[in-house]
Amino acid sequence: MADTIENQYLTFGIDGDTFGVSVGKVREVLEYIKPTKLPKTADFLKGLINVRDVGIPVVDLRSKFGLPEKEVTQDTAILVIEIEGSDGQVMIGAVADEVYEVIEIEADHLEPPPRFGIKIDSQFIKNVGKRDDKFIIILDLDKAFSDEEERTLEEVAPGVEPA
Repeated sequence: MADTIENQYLTFGIDGDTFGVSVGKVREVLEYIKPTKLPKTADFLKGLINVRDVGIPVVDLRSKFGLPEKEVTQDTAILVIEIEGSDGQVMIGAVADEVYEVIEIEADHLEPPPRFGIKIDSQFIKNVGKRDDKFIIILDLDKAFSDEEERTLEEVAPGVEPA
């Protein structure tokens, strides 16, 4: 088994389903911090948090995926993720119900996303992984935001320096 970053995913839960995002996109995982609300922004944009003196916009993935809101619990976390915006890299915080672990999924255990029968828009889904008889929805958060939404995130977030 090749131990490379390309087939490693940080897994997390939203609405009882397991999702994953490439570890190459994840900068850190934070305990939930209540974001400072910004006026007149999209419903999915919950506000800003301060991470080492940098304002990071916080996105509620439940709202973005059209799922009902949920009370914050001690398991709620914010994933600090780098996404590709129209003007370069943008750092965002993504709220997850809970965070599980980093797992490795080989390419032969990944399938293309289903075209129907899922709760979220399939354009956000890169692949569906199989592991231990369970499915993990691998997200492509670069495609989760429209051009207008990306511009909003870029306006409230500074550019990201390459790691």
